[in-house]
Amino acid sequence: MKALLSKIFLNNWQRKFISFVLAVVIWLLVNHTLTTTRTISNIPVRIINIPAGKTIDGLQNNGFLSKRITLTLVGNQTLLDELTSNDLEVVIDAADKQDEWIVSISKKNLVSLNPEIDLYKGVSRVSHQSFIIRMTKLVTEKIPVLITQPIGHAPRDYQFLDIWPYQLTLTISGPEEVVKHLKAKGIKLTFNLNNISKAQLDALSSKSNGGDEVSFYVPDLWKQVSIPLLSEGAIEINDPQAKALRIDFVRCNLLPIENPIPVTLFFPPEYITALNPENIHLSESSLLKEINGLNLITEPLYSKGVDRLFVQIVRDMLQISIIVAPKNVENALNWSVQFINPRILEDRYVSTLMSDVSDDEIRDLQPNLREEYLRNRFRSYMNRFQFFKSTDAKLELKVELRDNNVIVTENKTTP
Repeated sequence: MKALLSKIFLNNWQRKFISFVLAVVIWLLVNHTLTTTRTISNIPVRIINIPAGKTIDGLQNNGFLSKRITLTLVGNQTLLDELTSNDLEVVIDAADKQDEWIVSISKKNLVSLNPEIDLYKGVSRVSHQSFIIRMTKLVTEKIPVLITQPIGHAPRDYQFLDIWPYQLTLTISGPEEVVKHLKAKGIKLTFNLNNISKAQLDALSSKSNGGDEVSFYVPDLWKQVSIPLLSEGAIEINDPQAKALRIDFVRCNLLPIENPIPVTLFFPPEYITALNPENIHLSESSLLKEINGLNLITEPLYSKGVDRLFVQIVRDMLQISIIVAPKNVENALNWSVQFINPRILEDRYVSTLMSDVSDDEIRDLQPNLREEYLRNRFRSYMNRFQFFKSTDAKLELKVELRDNNVIVTENKTTP
C-alpha cells in the first residue's frame, strides 16, 4: 500500500506539482473574470455641493434623499454575490446643475461603505430607472407643534388635569413647499398616560410636600416629532419653552366643602308665560332646609379632582341652580353647579399662586405665560367641579315639578 501511494505522489512529482499550481491559477482567473448581473434595492442617495440657499425636494437633514433607489449592477460575480445595500451608497454632485435635471448614475457615483470592497474594479456597468431631481428654495420657519389631549389613563389615585404649554414651535429648514405645508397644517404631539406610573407620581408628590397637584415634566425623549420628508429619525423640539413642558395631575383626594350650599330656581325667559315664578317655590325635604328664607343643602358635601386652594376660594360662592321647565319639556328638572363672580374668583386664585416661586420651571416662564397657565388651571377645575357624598358617590339629585312645588331629593338609584 505504501509503495502504491509513493508511486502515485512521488513519481514525476515535479510535473504533478506544476499541474496542480496551474489548475489553481486557472480556477482563480476564471472565478475572478466571471461576470454576472444583480439588482440591488434600497440603496441610499446622498446629494453633495448643493448651492447656498437651495435644497432638494425630498432631501433629509442628513443629506440623503428620503426615497431610496434600485440599481442593476454588472460586474464580478464574487463581488456582486456578497454585495448588499448596506455596502454602498450613491453620491450625486449638485454643483452647476439646473433647478431640475434627469439623474444619470454610473459607477463613478458609487461609493463603497465597506473598505474591503472595491466597487470601481468590481463593477463594470450600472443601470437604473431614470428619475428627476428638483432643486428648490431653502427656507427656515417656525412650525407650530400642537399638544393634543393625551391617550391612555392616569395612574390609580390620580386624575389627569392638563398639559402645559398647549403649543410649542419647531424651527426647521427644508424645501419651501414642504416647510410651508407644515407651517399651515402644524404638527401634532400626543402623549400616552399609560407610560407614567403611579410610583413616579408618588415620588413627585412627596417632593412637593404631598400637595394635591403633581407635575410630571416630560422627558426629552418624548419631546420629538416625526417628519419623514425631512428626517429618517425623530426631530427634537427646539422651542426654549419645551423645557417647561409638563403633564399635570391632581390627587383624587376627597376635600370637604365645609359650607352649606344654596339652591335656587332659574326660569328661562321662554317659559315665563307658562310658568309663573311668583307661584313656583322650592319645597323643604330631607335634603333641603330653609334658613332665613334661603334654601340650603346642609349635609356634608365634598369635591375631588381639584386642589385645596380652589375649594377654599370658591366654597363661599357656590350654588346649585335648578332650571324650571314645563313637564312636557322636561320630566325631571335639570340642575347645575354655579360659581358666583367666577372672574373675581379666578383673579383671586391666580394672584395667590403668582407669588409662589417654588416651581423653578414655571418661575422661568414669562409672567404673562405663567398667568395664562394658572388661569387655565382654574377654568379646568371649574369645568370638572362636582359634589361628592363620599369617595365613590357623586351627589345625584332628583328634581321634580309637582303642581307649583319643586321637590328636590337625593337620587338613591345611583351609588
